[in-house]
Amino acid sequence: MAQVQRIIPIVASAALAGGIAPAERIQPRAVSGVFTRGRWALVWLTQALFYGLPWLNWGGRQAVWFDLDGRRFYVFGTVLFPQDLILLTGVLIFSALLLFVATALVGRVWCGFACPQTVYTEMFMWIEQRCEGDRRARLRLDGAPWGAGKLLRRGGKHLAWGALALLTGFTLVGWFTPVRELAQTVPTLAFGPWEAFWIVFYGAATYLHAGVLREKVCQHACPYGRFQASMLDPSTRVIAYDEARGEPRGARARGVDARHVGQGDCVDCTLCVQVCPVGIDIRQGLQAACISCGLCIDACNQVMDKLQSPRGLIRFRPLAAGAGTARWRRPRVAVYALGLLVVGGALAWGWAERPELRLNVLRDRSVLARLSEDGAIENVYRLQLMNATLQPRRLLVSASAEGAAVRPVAIERGHAIEVAPAATAMTVLTLRMAAPTAQQQQQPGGALRMIPIRFEVRDAAGGQPLKAWSTSTFALR
Repeated sequence: MAQVQRIIPIVASAALAGGIAPAERIQPRAVSGVFTRGRWALVWLTQALFYGLPWLNWGGRQAVWFDLDGRRFYVFGTVLFPQDLILLTGVLIFSALLLFVATALVGRVWCGFACPQTVYTEMFMWIEQRCEGDRRARLRLDGAPWGAGKLLRRGGKHLAWGALALLTGFTLVGWFTPVRELAQTVPTLAFGPWEAFWIVFYGAATYLHAGVLREKVCQHACPYGRFQASMLDPSTRVIAYDEARGEPRGARARGVDARHVGQGDCVDCTLCVQVCPVGIDIRQGLQAACISCGLCIDACNQVMDKLQSPRGLIRFRPLAAGAGTARWRRPRVAVYALGLLVVGGALAWGWAERPELRLNVLRDRSVLARLSEDGAIENVYRLQLMNATLQPRRLLVSASAEGAAVRPVAIERGHAIEVAPAATAMTVLTLRMAAPTAQQQQQPGGALRMIPIRFEVRDAAGGQPLKAWSTSTFALR
C-alpha cells in the first residue's frame, strides 16, 4: 500500500497580505493644568541653566568651564583638578540615591518632569504645534497628500528642529570650549575638528531623540523604565484611574448625577489618552510605559469640572488600595534617605576640606646623596606645587627632619616660588645636612640610612593659613 504524504499548505494571512503596517505616530493633544505648568517650569529652569550658564562670567573667566585640554574644571570661584574627580563620583551617587528616593515615593516622576528626553521632546512638540497646528490639524496633515502646503509646514518644522538641535550641540561644546570664543567662529564656521564633530553629533542626537523617536526612547531604549518597578512598594504614589468610581463608563449631560443613571463618573471622552505623550490608556492600569507626567490628570480634572463632578478620577495614589498615606515611614525609603544623607554629608565635607594648595615631592633619581667638599651631605628633590585657587601665590618652602637639622640651600627659582592661578609649578630643591650633624646620624660602618623628612610650603603673604606638606626621606652615606 502506497504511503500517503500529507502536505499542510501555507496560506498567506489576510492581515499580513499588505505587509506589516508601521505604528501610527502619536500626536498628543495640548492641555493646561497644574502638572502641565510644572513640566514647563522645569523646562524653563533646566534650559536656562544649560543655555545660559556658559555665557556667565566670573572673575574675568567663564563661570562654569570644563577645560579638558588644561585639565582644569572651573565652577564659579572654585577650580578643580583631576585629583578632585572623586567629588564627581560623589555627585553621581548622590543623584542616583535622590532618584531612588523620588521613585520610591512618587514613581517615575523624573521621567515625566525633568529627564532630558522629556524636556527636549516638550520643546520640539511646542515647535511642531506652532508649525502644524493642534492635534486635529496634525492628524489631518498626516493623512493629506504631499503638496506645497504640507511641504511648507513640515519643512518649516524640521528646519526649526534642526536649528534648535544645532543650538543645543553648540551650547554643549560651549561648556568645554569658551563659548564666547566659540561664538566668534560661527560666521565663518571656523570650528576646530572636535568642536565641529560634537556640535553636529550632539545636535543630530537631539534631533533624532526629541523629534523623531520621542516616546519610543522611553518605551524601548530607556533602562530606567524597565527596572523602576523594583523600587516600588504598595505605598508608592503612582498615577492611577479610580476604576470603582469611574465604571461603568458612559456619556451623560452636565450636572446629571452618574449614580442616578447607573453609570460611573468616566464619560469615556478619551482625553486622558489623547494628551498622553506615550499614547497609553491609564484606565487599563499601571503600565511600564507611563512616565508619570500627570497630563492625564489635568485633562480629566477639566472634564470633571465641566460635569460638576469631584476631581480625582485620575490622580496620584498608593500603588495598592488601602496602603495608607505613610510615605516616609517605610524601610525602603528609610534606607535610601539614610544613604542620601551619608553621601551628601561626605560630599559636603570633601568639598569644604578640599586643599587649595598641594605639594608632591619626588627624589631626584640621578643621585641618591652627594658629599660636598666641606663634608656636608646634600639630597636633591623635585617639588610639584599646585595652586587650586584663582589668585596667584608666592610660596615659601621649608623642610624638617627627625632628630637632625636640614636646610634648603638651593631652589631653582629662588627662595620663593611663584605659582599662577589654577596652575602647577615644578622646582628643584637641594637640602643640606651639615657635616657634624651628618656624622652623628650616620650608621656605624657607613651603612646607608634614610631619615624621614617633611616638606612644607606656605603663602609668603601670611594673610591666610594656606599651606601644604608632603613627606620623603633624606639619604645618608
